[in-house]
Amino acid sequence: QVQLVESGGGLVQPGGSLRLSCAASGVPLEHYAIAWFRQAPGKGREGVACIDSSPEPTYYGDSVKGRFTMSRDKAKRLAYLQMNSLKPEDSAVYYCASVVGICYNNDRMFAHWGQGTQVTVSS
Repeated sequence: QVQLVESGGGLVQPGGSLRLSCAASGVPLEHYAIAWFRQAPGKGREGVACIDSSPEPTYYGDSVKGRFTMSRDKAKRLAYLQMNSLKPEDSAVYYCASVVGICYNNDRMFAHWGQGTQVTVSS
């Protein structure tokens, strides 16, 4: 059974950093794409980052390029999102998701989702 569990969210000050983790089980990471999406109140889901079954390519949303870095550890079955220079507009529920094959911008293409973890950037 495929399960994705996010962790690492919390309250952080503007300009600070936070690292999110996504623990995967029942997912053959060698053949799956793993993505991070986020959803702020009153907004739709926004693609943040995605890694294909191979280490490359890695995709980033325009609003996070240069600030966020996605990585994964296949041995530990973990995916990470390192978030630096955080802004209040980064506040959202962050979700990890997976799909067989390649990355997609459309969240409807992802079959498996975690429960989400709240990130709040505020003074």
